[in-house]
Amino acid sequence: MDRRNGLTRRAVMAGAAMLPFAAPALARAESIAPHTPLKLLLDWYINPNHAPLFVAQAIGAYGANGLEVEIVEPADPNDPPKLVAAGEADVAITYQPQLIMQVDQGLPLARIGVLVDTPLNMLLALADGPVASIADLKGKRVGNSVGGFEDALLKTMLGTAGLTLADVEVVNVNFALAQALLAGNADAVIGAYRNYDLNILALQGKPARPFFVEDYGVPAYDELIFVAKRDKADQPVMAQFLNAVQAGVTATLNDPEAAWGHFIEGRPQLDDELNKRAFADTLPRLAHVTAAADPAAYEAFSRYMADQGLVQAARPAADYLIRPRG
Repeated sequence: MDRRNGLTRRAVMAGAAMLPFAAPALARAESIAPHTPLKLLLDWYINPNHAPLFVAQAIGAYGANGLEVEIVEPADPNDPPKLVAAGEADVAITYQPQLIMQVDQGLPLARIGVLVDTPLNMLLALADGPVASIADLKGKRVGNSVGGFEDALLKTMLGTAGLTLADVEVVNVNFALAQALLAGNADAVIGAYRNYDLNILALQGKPARPFFVEDYGVPAYDELIFVAKRDKADQPVMAQFLNAVQAGVTATLNDPEAAWGHFIEGRPQLDDELNKRAFADTLPRLAHVTAAADPAAYEAFSRYMADQGLVQAARPAADYLIRPRG
């Protein structure tokens, strides 16, 4: 299926450690001029992960917070954080692992908020296939889309069964992960999304067996986050943006049927069974508090990425997290 139709590739606060970064609603900053323009770059083409952003638009939340938000699909999904770092856009959606690598590379970025605060990534096999456990991967073909982070996930998961990457054959299947399983080109795939690929296979009459990364040694992490240029991340306009997104998230959770209608309005290409199912499965993954952050979790995941050789060294949470002034 064409990724333009929604195939993107890529909870509530817990614990006192999160409190300094979290607030149910950031106070409106009177210094923000009415209708301040703000350019938001998506991580990929519009899909149900982004629904609250369009709900916020439909219910007038951006305007109510003094903003005029332009939502832009990227030509290249690798570009949004780089464009924000270069000052060519205000906010980008990206992923926590990517932010940690980008900060390690010297990009002046900071996370200001979160949209999906649980991993979506998983390892996936067919329910009637040869892989019923991680141990069953020995000698099997595992499809991936890109190396690096996905290799680290697979390595960690294999380690829980006493296996290494040398025990499997890793094959690149581009981004056709579910299709690789259907065609028999892989016995399992890493990098599948739990709100999409499970539904793709179900619609083909092929139930799947998911292995969630956080159940197999990978620290939990935020999937979709909002990042801004570091020297602009604490500005009140960012707090107003998060207030508006919070309104969109709350409206989406409170009335999913109305939210779905707002999401597909003017986008009839998204009104299909796959996106309906993906939308429903995305709802419990949405961060209930858009401004929330867990510094300890960020430091733990930074250490994990350093241990996996994905970054040069672990960093303190302050290198990644900035709370906007509001």
